[in-house]
Amino acid sequence: MLDLLPETSLVAFVGMFGGIVLGLAARLGRFCTLGALEDIYYGSNAVRLRMWGIAIGMAILSTYGLSALGYIDLSATLYLSVAWNPWANIFGGLLFGYGMALAGNCGYGALARLGGGDIRAFMIVMVMGLSAYITISGPLAYLRIWTFGAGMPALNTPSIPATLSGVSGLSVTVIGATIGLIFIIISLSSAPMLRSKSSVLWGAVVGLVITSGWVGTQWVASNGFEGLPVVSHSFSAPIGESLLYLMTASGNSVSFATGSVLGVLIGSLLGSLVKGHFRWEACDDPRELGRQIFGAAAMGVGSVLALGCSIGQGLSAFSVLAYSAPVTLICIMLGTAIGLRQLIQGFRNIG
Repeated sequence: MLDLLPETSLVAFVGMFGGIVLGLAARLGRFCTLGALEDIYYGSNAVRLRMWGIAIGMAILSTYGLSALGYIDLSATLYLSVAWNPWANIFGGLLFGYGMALAGNCGYGALARLGGGDIRAFMIVMVMGLSAYITISGPLAYLRIWTFGAGMPALNTPSIPATLSGVSGLSVTVIGATIGLIFIIISLSSAPMLRSKSSVLWGAVVGLVITSGWVGTQWVASNGFEGLPVVSHSFSAPIGESLLYLMTASGNSVSFATGSVLGVLIGSLLGSLVKGHFRWEACDDPRELGRQIFGAAAMGVGSVLALGCSIGQGLSAFSVLAYSAPVTLICIMLGTAIGLRQLIQGFRNIG
């Protein structure tokens, strides 16, 4: 395989395959971060949140299972190779969640809506990607490093199973697999969830997609010569990276990130066509558009500080049970609750 395609192209295809499935999950399975939180906050419907739980559990179970078989080096994955910075996760998660509520979507959700013809989502994607790169290597990078420091290599593996293994003596694999099974069992312990076979199926598929990213990039990193990173899906900096590639393709190369972003657009387009939901939509309210732009900018900054978005930390980092994952995800949920409450209170005041 490496004789036929460049390593960068191979990982891009891995990302695109997974991205297509994630796009289909958004359109056919209604897999959505903000939608799940809105359902539980205002509709007391936990089905989509439980679908997230299944995705997390399946991602953990399959990641640690394949790690035990030698297909994934957990210490080489992005979230376990960098020292944990809890303050950055807390602040970044809160900012991302707040921005997600104002924008009406996370980066992944905006890509999925863009694939269905929503032009408003195009603006969210553009602003989020730009603000992420402004924070990574633009003017805000100085403030980011001054406030939270530069990312340092991890001296000890910052994962929950590694810590529990040192205390209990149990293997990392057993602990990781057990945590994954607990997530799945709890998520399935609901009659409405058991009746929603589609939600169970798509939740499991999304979890496996996250693991496919680790396995695919690990294989290329282990068998290739370019030293490419071992990564999985996230939609914050990767959107910015994709925009950068569009502007510098002649002197740049594709990556897992660009493949993943393109895949979600393709998958969501296919899913919207299958459902008959594709239609062009625009925003005719300047105030709403301004709010969404501000929210997108906040998401871009927050995701960089937290080292991942609702997918990057909420699923990819969770699949390796990094310390950062539960902290960031809880903060994203809190930030979203604050943002949604502010929007509702604002509407009430106007009325």
